[in-house]
Amino acid sequence: MSIKRNNPKPRLADSVEYAGLVYLSGQVPTDLTGDITAQTQDVLNKIDALLAASNSDKTRILSAQVWVKDMKRDFSDFNTVWENWMPAEFSPARAAVEANMARDQVLVEVMVTAAQR
Repeated sequence: MSIKRNNPKPRLADSVEYAGLVYLSGQVPTDLTGDITAQTQDVLNKIDALLAASNSDKTRILSAQVWVKDMKRDFSDFNTVWENWMPAEFSPARAAVEANMARDQVLVEVMVTAAQR
């Protein structure tokens, strides 16, 4: 079985496909000027596009890892955006933690693994 690396760069690929699964690298917002709501929506839009490019979609996400810069301030708003995006009947296994981010302006990062169609 072959491994397909999508848009590989020196440190990471946008995603990796193997054995009917697609593994997305952690996605951070492109626009770092927004609040947690805007940044979360930006990240979820990127996830939608990457999954579509790998013959998958959010209803096929198996697991998600979420990093939020300030859980006390932003976790509730993150969850509101997530819940509006993810149909409850397709909710993946998920973990969320508070984390220092690679850049100060990043408020959220999400990494998912999904099944392909």
